[in-house]
Amino acid sequence: MKSKDKPLVWLHGEVKTPPFSDAARLEVGYLLRLLQKGESLSLPHSRPMPIIGSSCHELRIIDKVATWRLVYRVDQDAIIILEVFKKKTTQTPKQVIAICKKRLKDYINA
Repeated sequence: MKSKDKPLVWLHGEVKTPPFSDAARLEVGYLLRLLQKGESLSLPHSRPMPIIGSSCHELRIIDKVATWRLVYRVDQDAIIILEVFKKKTTQTPKQVIAICKKRLKDYINA
C-alpha cells in the first residue's frame, strides 16, 4: 500500500474463502484496492446507499452460489467497511440498514 492510499477500516465483517469463492474474494480485493487508490466505482460494481449516510455505497459481488454485498463509506482518509452480508432478497434488509447506520454513528462519535 502506498502512503497516499486510504486504509481499510473494518467495523464489521470479513472477506475470506470460504464462504466466498476464491474468485469472489479476489474480485472484492481488487475493487477495494481501487477504492483505496481514490477511484470511484459505479454500477454494476457499486451503487450509492444514501439511506445509510453520505458517501455510503454497496459493493456488489456475484459469486458462484451467492450474491454478496459489502456496505462501505468513502471518507477523506479511509474506506470504512460497515457490513458484509449475503444478499437473499432484492432489497437491502431493514435490519442491515439500521445496523450500518448505528455503526457509522458510533464510528463518527468515537
